[in-house]
Amino acid sequence: MAGRLDGKVAVITGGGNGIGRATVLRFLAEGARVVVADLNEQTGNETIALARQAGADAHVRFIRTDVAREADVEAAVALATSAFGRLDVMFNNAGVAGAFGPITQIDVADWDYTFDVLVKGVFLGMKHAARAFEAQGGGGVILSTASIAGLTGGDGPQAYSASKAAVINLTRAVAVELAAKRIRVNAICPGGILTPLIHRGNEDAMRPVLEKFQPWPDAGMPEHIAGAALFLASDDATFVTGEALVVDGGAIAAGSNAIQNLGGGQMGALGAGVDRGTTGQEGSFRSF
Repeated sequence: MAGRLDGKVAVITGGGNGIGRATVLRFLAEGARVVVADLNEQTGNETIALARQAGADAHVRFIRTDVAREADVEAAVALATSAFGRLDVMFNNAGVAGAFGPITQIDVADWDYTFDVLVKGVFLGMKHAARAFEAQGGGGVILSTASIAGLTGGDGPQAYSASKAAVINLTRAVAVELAAKRIRVNAICPGGILTPLIHRGNEDAMRPVLEKFQPWPDAGMPEHIAGAALFLASDDATFVTGEALVVDGGAIAAGSNAIQNLGGGQMGALGAGVDRGTTGQEGSFRSF
């Protein structure tokens, strides 16, 4: 049976773990060829090893990528075209939790770092993917990971929420710009998802917390977002562009207020700093 992405070539940033890894493996299973772009070489190579175990060795490549550096993003796109002949899907998925703490205590450098990764990284992915698509004669798919935090005021720290709102608005603006070239541009807004960014190596402790996060009784999993990405990347979504697809188990419908419900308000009252996620880089925390 033919896969839904047979013959397609994708670049997936943040492909080293979590949502990115699940999407890499799902896209490969559906017949795609994939470039895994991640800052963390260890987790990126782990994803490559899993792909090889699944028999997709010839269809996957890894490149160390800092999505906030234009040369790195351009190189990831170039690898797709040089290794596999073209680019069909760009998934701007790399992310960090970023700056946190009371607004009066957040360092400008931490704020800038958050926007560099979460917004500039998306902009650069859109820019260089669109260039590749245009060079091929048009057509293509750009996906970006936003968040329900970009839709409400209570589902993420300030910098994170503002950056994800920017991703949603940028998605809509670029979708309008590129529609005439048949380049579809969409975002996915996950709710609480059981990824290393959330569970930090303790899935058993975090799973029951996430199961209470939304009306749906099961915790959100990376594979749920990978399935949404597959739909948006496939020809089934040919008439879908400029959308922010919410995949959250009903959290937004119920009014999740995650920051309070998951204890973020209390954390912010204790200190400030920056969370660099699973990049392999150290974050910081300053108590008051």
